[in-house]
Amino acid sequence: MKFLADMNVSMSTVQYLRSNGHDALHLREHGLERAPDTVVLQKAKEEGRIILTFDLDFGDLMASSKEDLPSIIIFRLHDETPQAVLPRLKEILSNCSEQLQKGALILAGDSRNRIRRLPLLYHNDDE
Repeated sequence: MKFLADMNVSMSTVQYLRSNGHDALHLREHGLERAPDTVVLQKAKEEGRIILTFDLDFGDLMASSKEDLPSIIIFRLHDETPQAVLPRLKEILSNCSEQLQKGALILAGDSRNRIRRLPLLYHNDDE
């Protein structure tokens, strides 16, 4: 799988993915430290990458775009260190790879994951 790590994701997480045969990039490696989230989304989509982030704004952007890719894993952990992130990431990769390839937003919490198929469609009762 191919990944794009947001600035708030540790380089050690990227190195773990690479050591396990994945194609993983960090925004810092490409001079995109200050890139707006929309640019990050576009890069991930163009390159077929799954975004790794702690930033909830990516979920909002995907909801408003009505796109089915890129997939996004948003970590919602009390402990944001790589020692806490890696077990959650390993679990997601072993249990959710099919959903990630088809287009999914995964909220990775301390005790469970919430998986939403993309595109995110909301029903508005006012329409």
